[in-house]
Amino acid sequence: MADEKFGNRYRTKSARALWHDYGGGAYFVTVCTKNREHLFGEIVRCAPTAATVQLTKLGQFLHENLQNVNAHYPYAEIPVFVVMPNHWHAIVFIDGDKTPYERGNAPVETGRAPSLQSQMQSQSQIQMQKTDSRKGWLSVTIGGIKSAVTKFANRNNIDFAWQMRFHDHIIRDQNELNRIACYIENNPQTWENDGMNVK
Repeated sequence: MADEKFGNRYRTKSARALWHDYGGGAYFVTVCTKNREHLFGEIVRCAPTAATVQLTKLGQFLHENLQNVNAHYPYAEIPVFVVMPNHWHAIVFIDGDKTPYERGNAPVETGRAPSLQSQMQSQSQIQMQKTDSRKGWLSVTIGGIKSAVTKFANRNNIDFAWQMRFHDHIIRDQNELNRIACYIENNPQTWENDGMNVK
């Protein structure tokens, strides 16, 4: 039970797969707003079998970030995504050959000679570094997108917050990739029956 505490406080176990390093691969990602509030837009029916998402200012900013993710994270690509009223889905490719360094082995420079205190790491710091190394570049990318959207909301006085975690699924083959891409592209049309369609 001691493993589940950090700083003598209980922490939530990671939802990431411990057997996968998230340093490269293809992932199906879902990220929700806090309490699934409709802050990114609303579904507009164009025809009985067609629908689109009319994005808010915040939703447009998120859309641009997803579209241009490679400009900020050269190792990441998002070829398929959809911004829904209260969440977004994406297929995220992480190119392990383009990541800057292996997570957990980041160069740390302080500009000062190391003190005795900084040389002696506590057990909790070591545990957090191990957890961070498991997050991989997928979490760095998603965290960066979430942070950019939050800052935009704050600058524009939009009452906004994310759900704490995000859901990811490791895509294992081409058939699965095709099925997920189809699901993402059709998500606005199936919104009325979507489990995330809550107000």
